[in-house]
Amino acid sequence: MNKNTLLIALAVIIAIGAFAYIRMQPNNSTGNAMVEVQSPRLDEQQMVGKELFDANCAACHGENAAGRDGIAPPLIHDIYKPSHHADIAFVLAAQNGVRAHHWPFGNMPAIETVDEKDVLSIIEYIRALQVANGIE
Repeated sequence: MNKNTLLIALAVIIAIGAFAYIRMQPNNSTGNAMVEVQSPRLDEQQMVGKELFDANCAACHGENAAGRDGIAPPLIHDIYKPSHHADIAFVLAAQNGVRAHHWPFGNMPAIETVDEKDVLSIIEYIRALQVANGIE
């Protein structure tokens, strides 16, 4: 192998290594809302769900489930519409956690501060938000 070929190969290896290193670093996320959410008028049950969501979910999923850039996805998104993620998917996510599969935020841990009844109330709130934002 001649000197030029060796230098080119070395430069390529360094470039690949630098790219891999940069990709593994935490992103410089802002934590800002990822989508704009219109808030509907909520009934009593949906208000209970909102209070539970605010206390247990909003730190990651953001106010009004709008997501937080670099932290957790918006639940007001077509991916979470009932025909793709049925209510039971939310229950199981809260009970067992979720492996990352739609978004690059990492795995979601189980949420031990809510029981199934609480999660069902949270779902009522999320579904109301989704409908108000054209996700059905």
